[in-house]
Amino acid sequence: MSVVPRGNAAMGADWPDLVAEFDDWGEAGRVARLWWRDDDAVEPTPELASLLRLAGDLPLTLAVIPADARAELPEFLQAIAPALPSPARWEGSERGQTMPRVAVMQHGWGHANHAAAGMKKSEFPAGRPAEAVARELTEGRARLAELFGPRALPVLVPPWNRFDAGFVPLLTKLGILGLSSMASRMAPPLPAGLVRMDVHVDLAAWKNERRFVGSGAALGGLIEHLRAYRLGPAEHAAPVGILTHHLIMDGATAGFVDRLIATVERHQAAAWASPAELLAR
Repeated sequence: MSVVPRGNAAMGADWPDLVAEFDDWGEAGRVARLWWRDDDAVEPTPELASLLRLAGDLPLTLAVIPADARAELPEFLQAIAPALPSPARWEGSERGQTMPRVAVMQHGWGHANHAAAGMKKSEFPAGRPAEAVARELTEGRARLAELFGPRALPVLVPPWNRFDAGFVPLLTKLGILGLSSMASRMAPPLPAGLVRMDVHVDLAAWKNERRFVGSGAALGGLIEHLRAYRLGPAEHAAPVGILTHHLIMDGATAGFVDRLIATVERHQAAAWASPAELLAR
């Protein structure tokens, strides 16, 4: 099993490097798991339809903004992505089990910035009244449950991937069982009853006109996190998440995701994690 990095996250990696990392997982008798989150869904759009077609029968999680979610979105999802028997390539699912392949997570409340001037954007920054935060989260969860039924998971995706640590104890009290943001080695442990379901690689370069970050950087990030989980304690390994935004997804991003899907499909030591498997960790 190789422990010498073949690619460098800063310099970039190539597809054979990812296959080699999957090979190392297989040699260790383990399966590398990935998952896919897409943010900012509120209504049926051509971009969302393209995303769902790209995903095919893979498990996909949409972070939906409750305050702006349109009533026609659930019917749109049901038409394009109905509940299907789970393919064997879904890690954590049983063959033939029926479940929504497109799940919904709560993307805050209204994706509104409440941070002080000069601070990084956040809907839930330090200093906001806890009562207001609790009210928005409660209303958002109820709204998604009403619209999406079993598709709606009790998981919070804070806008801009920021959620002040002081509000974390509120989550389980409100019935929220998972928190999904951007993975960080500095993230504090979550309290019992709350599952961390982070993404690791954002495919959008926000400081470069929101274009595709590039295959080298994306693959380098994937490999870096996969390797860290492979070499660390098995009980601490988590699915490595990719993050997309369908409203700004360009052809280069879609092409990368399509090739990633094909690469995972061809490798016996790689699989996509279902949302249910993430929440059950």
